[in-house]
Amino acid sequence: MKLIIGNKNYSSWSLRAWLAAKASGQQFEEIRIALFIPGSRERILSHSPSGKVPCLIDHGLAIWDSLAICEYLAEKAPGLWPADTAARAIARAVSAEMHSGFTDLRQHMTMNIRKDYTGQGHNAAVDANIARIEAIWNDCRERFGTRANPAGPYLFGAFSAADAMYAPVCFRFKTYGVRPAAAAGEYLDAMLAHPLMQEWAAAANAESESIPSEDLYG
Repeated sequence: MKLIIGNKNYSSWSLRAWLAAKASGQQFEEIRIALFIPGSRERILSHSPSGKVPCLIDHGLAIWDSLAICEYLAEKAPGLWPADTAARAIARAVSAEMHSGFTDLRQHMTMNIRKDYTGQGHNAAVDANIARIEAIWNDCRERFGTRANPAGPYLFGAFSAADAMYAPVCFRFKTYGVRPAAAAGEYLDAMLAHPLMQEWAAAANAESESIPSEDLYG
């Protein structure tokens, strides 16, 4: 099994797939391709039909979308989704909302682990995205985390694919100084302290590449 990813400082979609792969317990080779440099698209295309990262390759089968990768890995490791039917349905719903939504946050608060952009990137639409994410986090922790499943500090108790989908937002909130209240803030702290998140952040900080279009605020 191979996982093709981009720069760890910038590639939010790569982070999602990488976390899911690590959490699944599957052994895989990590192939990192620096983005937006000469030859990078050709290198990615040699692995990924879409020409984008991430792409998981398992015995010649290519899966090239983060959420699809999560679902594929969950078939091998069912614990990636909550065991409870209702919790699993909500986990998939909030993951799909993350996958397709929050475009203003994505545009104005790109993932950039090495920077401190506290106070930057806000407008009414971005703040509405942030409020919705905080509401999701608080609701999941209240309904399926703290009370229903005290086994862990994540959205549905134990770490799941839903947490992998929201992981880049956690790094964004740290970079831009967004501090949620109540259970959402506790969840953010738990995610940033997760050993795999710290491993990814350390690798991001060790990277030398810079993508000017992603360094939005200098």
